[in-house]
Order: sequence, then C-alpha cells, then structure tokens
Amino acid sequence: MNYILYAVPFFFALIALELLLDRWRGVSTYRFSDTINSLSAGVLSTTVGLLTKAVGLLTYTLAWQQLALVELSAGSLWVWLLAFVLYDFCYYWNHRLGHERNVLWAAHSVHHQSEDYNLSTALRQTSTGFIFGWIFYLPMAVLGVPPVVFLTVAALNLLYQFWVHTRHIPKLGWFEWLFITPSNHRVHHAQNAVYMDRNYGGVFIVWDRLFGTFQEELDAEPVIFGVTTPLASWNPLWANAQFYVALWRDALRAESWWDKLRIWFMRTGWRPADVAAKYPQSKPDLRQFVKFDVPLSLAQKLYAGVQFSLYVLGGTLLLGMGDKLSPAQMLLGVGWMAVGLYALGVWLENRAHAKRLEVARVLLNLPLTWLAVQLSLLSAGPLLWALLLGYSLVSLAALLWTPRTAVGVPA
Repeated sequence: MNYILYAVPFFFALIALELLLDRWRGVSTYRFSDTINSLSAGVLSTTVGLLTKAVGLLTYTLAWQQLALVELSAGSLWVWLLAFVLYDFCYYWNHRLGHERNVLWAAHSVHHQSEDYNLSTALRQTSTGFIFGWIFYLPMAVLGVPPVVFLTVAALNLLYQFWVHTRHIPKLGWFEWLFITPSNHRVHHAQNAVYMDRNYGGVFIVWDRLFGTFQEELDAEPVIFGVTTPLASWNPLWANAQFYVALWRDALRAESWWDKLRIWFMRTGWRPADVAAKYPQSKPDLRQFVKFDVPLSLAQKLYAGVQFSLYVLGGTLLLGMGDKLSPAQMLLGVGWMAVGLYALGVWLENRAHAKRLEVARVLLNLPLTWLAVQLSLLSAGPLLWALLLGYSLVSLAALLWTPRTAVGVPA
C-alpha cells in the first residue's frame, strides 16, 4: 500500500488548518513563494521517486535474500515493533551523516533551505537522496527484516515527521524526552550556531540523547530557519543542484587531485586550502538576517497558484499509476513535471524571460499529451485534448493579462 499517496489529502488539509491558526493567532508562518517552492520540491521528489525507488528496494531485497542472519516473520507483532525502532536508529545515522559529509549534505540540504517553518516544509524533500540513502538500511536486511515490513515502517516514520514541522505547538513536557517534537525539530532546522547539527531522530529523540547530539530549544535564542549558504531561489531544480554544483566548482579549482576527490566525502563545509584562499566564502550575519523574497503582484500569485495546482494533480496521478507505468512513461512524466516546476520557479522569481518560458511550457503540453496517448499512458484521448486545449488557451490569455512587476531576479 502506498501510504504517502493516501496521506496527500490529509497533508493539504492540515496545511489549511495551520493557515487558519496563523490567521486566528495573528501570525504569519507562511509566505506564498516559499510555500510553493517547498511543495514543488516535494512533488518533484515523489515524481523522481518513480524512477529511483527501485534502487533502495532492489538492494534491500537482494541483501535480505542473500545475507539475512535469521528469518523473521512479517506476521509477528514483535518483528514490526523491532523494525520500527531499528528503522529509526538507522535513520538517525543516515540523517546525521547527511549533515556531516559534503556529498550527503548536497542531497539533504534541500529539506533545510526554506527560511520559514511550517507543515509545507515537511514536504520539501530531496530528489537525489536515493544515491546513498539505501546503504544505511542494509543492517535491517542482514537482521532479517522482510522487505514488506521495511517499506511499511519507512513510510510510517516519514508520516510521523510531518506534524513536527510547525511553530504552533509548544514544548510537550515528558514527551520531549522520548520522541521528536515540534520544539526539538525546530532546533534541527535552525542556522543559529548553538542549534546547528542537532536532533537527528525521525521518531525518537533518545538516539540524540545517547549520542550527544541533543539540543533543547532555548527561550533566549529564537530560531532562525534556513541554511548558512542561502539558496536565494524559488526553483526546485536548482534547490537540488545547488550544493553539488558548489562542490564540483571547488573540485575543479583545487590543484591537488587528492583534494579533488576527497572534497566530496569530507565534513560538510570543508574546502581545499588553496580554493578557500582564492575563493573565500562569507557567512551571513544572523543579527541582520533578511529572508529571500521577490515581490509579486496578486495576479502573478494567482496565476502561479493555479498552474501549481495542475502539477500537484499531475504528480498525484503519476504516483497513483506508478506500478502500471513503463520506464518510457515514467521518463515522460518526470520530464513533464521537471520542466513545469522549473518554469514555475522562474515565474516566482519574476525573471525577465518568465512569460516567454511560460508560453513555451503551455504550448509544449500539446505534443506531450499526444505522446502520452501514443504510449497508452492516458486512454481518454479526445476528451483530454479538448480539456488541454481549453486549459492552454485560458493560460495563454492569463499570461497576456498578467503584468510583470518591476522588481525581479536578474536573468
């Protein structure tokens, strides 16, 4: 069962509830473009997962079949409880090293780039974590945890983490000692020096207390969310590429071949001495911290919101059809999503070429739909064409009607 797919309506319902709480309490924990960017990263992640989930599943299953020390039964309750705890223990180390090693941080940093903290941040996930993430869960296969149990507890672990991404829930007393809560997870998303690289557990905080990585949220030190190398973009593709590109550039600049290789696996932030001297990097002064933003008119926001809704619908449809799609169909779906979300990011940044890119994106939907019909991805050909033609015409008319504000990110 795809628990994440069935949870999607609840995710959006709880986000709506949090927005109502914002209004009721007279606070603002959401910003339009940041929220769309977080959700776009999540939609892209689940879509790319159609192509990449086999990496973790196949390696886990193969290890379970060939290396399992004992044969555990999926029908035993204690096996499920053991697997739930064991998964979180493996997650702790996956998560911790995801902060402590350059190449792993390149994948995980996507989740931390938002400078706001709300339930949409929980859905802001990496599209490249599959490259190394599977390694950390192989001990479960060796211990004999069946794949069906592994996949289920993995989904439950991820679902638990959704509710802790909020600023509306205070400290929870004794619960804080055993479980991850909104308070100790807010610490995890901070860029304040006192909070950085702390509280890695997914469900249980006990691992952090055992291994010395726990930090309580302090009343005297308000959390400033985000990363010390700001993304400064609303584009989910760049969000996934940013730190890889930074590492690649430093690797090319390094004179030593040893430095070119080891930079990927050194502690996060490590740079070759010659590169750091020639290309110094400054960190922002948190006392003067200003969140990244690009002014947009109400019309621009309305257009972006409607277009993004289409990609949420498309991503949900692809996720629901995942087991029935061929590799060619999956590639088509992922490509369509990536192009669309990239164009949406350009629109949110109010770049000079945003309208031209939007026209190209809308017109590209027509041949892509024809190709999808040819691949038998969609059966309702004539009806789909009629709907798509109407949508395209309305979108093009909206583009002509929507003026561009004067301020935007340079092209």
